[in-house]
This record gives sequence, structure tokens and C-alpha cells, in this order.
Amino acid sequence: MRILLFGMPGVGKGTQAKILSSKLNIPHISTGEILRQAVRDETELGKKAKEIMNEGELVPDSVMIGIIKETFSQPRCKDGFILDGFPRTKIQAEELDELIDELKLSNVVVLSITAPVSEILKRLTDRLACKNCKSIFTRSKIEGLKSCPKCNAENSFYQRKDDTEDVIKNRIEIFNNVTKAVLEYYRDKREVITIDGNDTVENVNKEILDTLSLKYDKIKN
Repeated sequence: MRILLFGMPGVGKGTQAKILSSKLNIPHISTGEILRQAVRDETELGKKAKEIMNEGELVPDSVMIGIIKETFSQPRCKDGFILDGFPRTKIQAEELDELIDELKLSNVVVLSITAPVSEILKRLTDRLACKNCKSIFTRSKIEGLKSCPKCNAENSFYQRKDDTEDVIKNRIEIFNNVTKAVLEYYRDKREVITIDGNDTVENVNKEILDTLSLKYDKIKN
């Protein structure tokens, strides 16, 4: 099972990816994480990416595709993966498709998690982070606490800039203007499964697994 994961910020992609990774026994591949790992490991592409980033430039698609190819070729990905954070544009989608064909990868499905914008704004603006350990909490779970339940740091809670309403609305606008076109591209190319993420984590995960199990025999509930 090879899943290309899509959804607006705050829709629950990261949470569902972790659960699916555990239940399906396939790795969750965050493009941000594998890029940083390639830089740390000082691979040829990692070195090239580091030089580009040090100059304040965005890593080009060709380098990112190369790093993704290296990751897909690792033993941990032999039974599948959950790719999160790529592609974000139609051009990236076309390049990723070329890579999938080159590696002869099968059972590739696009999983799109949705939720109303009002719910996303509510979720993200309700989050606070710890300055010390970077853990993220909803306000209701830490209400009345003076220290972080993860690292015990005192008076460390704050709202990240990414979780302010103006920034969230801008990220949603970018998704609608750019990334949404990728989903339209895939509707003519691959299986696209759309899941309503406006429910509990458990219910959303059950719906994902139930939907996948109808199409793929190897899905484990």
C-alpha cells in the first residue's frame, strides 16, 4: 500500500499518518523530515540541498524528487509508505508519477482528508506550544496548568505564529490556489479517496481503514 496524503493544514494528516503507519506497518514519510535527514547524512543530494538552503533558496523539485527516490528505494519502504507533504504542485505530481512508473510501484492511492474551514480555524487557533520541548497542546487540556505536562517547564506555553488566524487563512488560500489543483490532476490519473476529517480521530481512522479495505485485500483493521 502506497498512500499519497493530502489535506489542508489542521485537517489531521499528521495524526492519521502516524496511526496508519503503525496499523499498516509502513513508514510515514514527511518530505521535510527526509530532506533534513539527507542533509544530516551528507548524501550527495543532501549536500546539494544544504548549499541551496544556506543561500536562502527553496530546494528545487529535481533535488527533492531525487531524495524521495532514495527514500523509496530503502528497505523500509518495500511494502509501502505514506507520503506527506509532496506533491504540492501539478508539476511535482507529474514528476512524482514519472518516478512511480520508473520504480514500478503498484497500489498507489491518493488519500484526501477534508474538514470545513471553520473547524480548521477552531482547531489551530486553539493550540498552544511549549517553548522548551516544542510539544503542542489544545488549550482545554492544559487549562490551569503552569508547567508543561511533557517537560515540566514553567510558564512555557505560547501560541505559534503558524497558529494565528491570519497565517492559517493564508495557508488555506495557498492550498486552495495551488495544491487543490494536484487533486484534480490525480482524479484523472489514480484512485482518489476522500475522507471527512470532521470527526473524532478514532472515527476518521476507522473510516479510512474501512474504505481502503474495500479496495485492497491486504489492509489490516
